[in-house]
Amino acid sequence: MPDAATSPTRTTYAELQHVFDVLNRELFDGQLPACLMTLQREKSTLGYFSFNRFVSSDGGGEFTDEIALNPTYFARIGLREIVQTVAHEMVHLWQAHYGEPGRGRYHNKEWAAKMEEIGLMPSHTGEPGGRKVGQKMSDYPIDGGRFLAVFDQLATDAFRISWYDRYIAIAGQLGGVVVAELNTPGVLVMPSGAETAPKKPTRVKYQCAGTGAAVWGKPGLSLVCGETGQPYEPVSGYAPRSPLA
Repeated sequence: MPDAATSPTRTTYAELQHVFDVLNRELFDGQLPACLMTLQREKSTLGYFSFNRFVSSDGGGEFTDEIALNPTYFARIGLREIVQTVAHEMVHLWQAHYGEPGRGRYHNKEWAAKMEEIGLMPSHTGEPGGRKVGQKMSDYPIDGGRFLAVFDQLATDAFRISWYDRYIAIAGQLGGVVVAELNTPGVLVMPSGAETAPKKPTRVKYQCAGTGAAVWGKPGLSLVCGETGQPYEPVSGYAPRSPLA
């Protein structure tokens, strides 16, 4: 029988809990409530937050939130972006309990301000110059900011993520996404036919975060809702560089 203390399940969730505990202590003054961290393969998403997603079976009416991470991306994005994803979702956790979340999964100005406070710059592209608010948002570390200082502290503790999904979604040679196999750390085995260009979407669904109204159109359209003045964001037919919910 394998040692339960070194089982992949126990190891993986202990490592993720350690990330949460360090970030909570160093970036949120330890004020965030405990939550349930899960691994979910939600398409085109690095992670997401869900408020009061779980209820206790003891009949006491106790709820807890969920922070879900997508292990499909772990080997591709590396340790820093895994920790960055946890921090991003922890800001949603903070806002759910101490602020005013945007409607649905809309990332509002309060969320963006808290992200900057902890050392992450919100950007819909994951690069400098991107919009700071929107439906699907990414971010990047601020040079000299709190997040990088805490990550450096975490990384020097000989910390690692021990288990990675072997099947990694990466960009194909002619565009699109293919799945490579990780048999040995650092060595990818490309599938046969990976050089074949996949079909590109011809229609994209755009949605206003404020009203929920949706329209379909060709990729690359710039649309603004006449009621709220907010831009329509593409919600299908595309995959952001660093998708986060």
